[in-house]
Amino acid sequence: MERATTIGLDLAKSVFQVHGIDAAGGIVLRRKLRRPELLEFFAALPPALVGIEACGGAYYWARELTRLGHTVRLMPPAYVKPYVKRGKTDAADAEAICEAVTRPTMRFVPAKTEAQQASLVELKVRDMLVRQRTQTINALRSHLAEYGIVAAQGRKLSELIAVVRDDDDTRLPVLAREALDELVGQLEALEQRIARLDGRMVRHAREDETARRLTSIPGIGAIGATALAALVCHPHGFASARHFAASLGLTPKPHSSGDKERLGRISKQGNPMMRRLLVRAQGSAVRRSFCSSSAGYRGVKRQASGRPLANFSPMGQVALSEYVSGWCPYP
Repeated sequence: MERATTIGLDLAKSVFQVHGIDAAGGIVLRRKLRRPELLEFFAALPPALVGIEACGGAYYWARELTRLGHTVRLMPPAYVKPYVKRGKTDAADAEAICEAVTRPTMRFVPAKTEAQQASLVELKVRDMLVRQRTQTINALRSHLAEYGIVAAQGRKLSELIAVVRDDDDTRLPVLAREALDELVGQLEALEQRIARLDGRMVRHAREDETARRLTSIPGIGAIGATALAALVCHPHGFASARHFAASLGLTPKPHSSGDKERLGRISKQGNPMMRRLLVRAQGSAVRRSFCSSSAGYRGVKRQASGRPLANFSPMGQVALSEYVSGWCPYP
């Protein structure tokens, strides 16, 4: 068999598809592999360029194949889809990946380290717990509203919790009180878990040099710094603030043709968690800029006056972190 210089690997849970071509573009490899066979198969191959879609488990396989001497390139699945010729099969997907990884204009996804993935797991677990807390609060409010017991908006639920815990309050039947007491207990447990995760993130932000620099930016705290360091692992790949804003979906979605330029709402593509954290960080910085006398917040106030969100803040946070390390995105 001729040597495969470029390989497309279609990932799955149990069955993987491999498609390889030689230097001339001829097909030299088509094979279906079980999960235990994958590393053994690639260990027997000479070093090659391996293309993988950036999906679940892709970072793990990228690290493992890199240790075996291969050059691994991760690609967004949306950019691979146009290369699928016809139908949806594992073999067709692997062939499309093999074709896409050779394109000179393809945009690749940087592989994350185990430490960066660990930070992401922490962020996602916290995000899940916050959603569960919101769900529990909404359920508690809706159930109590059925008995005419309401409270002002916000997360200050002390009045509602006091009603549930007050056995002398006759507005709630005993059966309903016992059931709602379970929701109150769940809410308190969620608050404790979120507080523990927040404490760990604060400690990590104090110990990590990059996170420490990021927290010095107005509006960025421990959670935002952790997210930036974990999600934006290769800021050198962005040529300007506009490129970074576009990757987060903060720039208008164009619908232009000919001489007519039509810009719609922001595209909302990219990572929604990162976009949400940066928008909230900017809102916090702008609010504090009107009541703070520090030089950093005065600069935020000047920049925020009449400037769109896409042209402000997000790339500045990453650029500042890397600039302090000796890299500047601008000449």
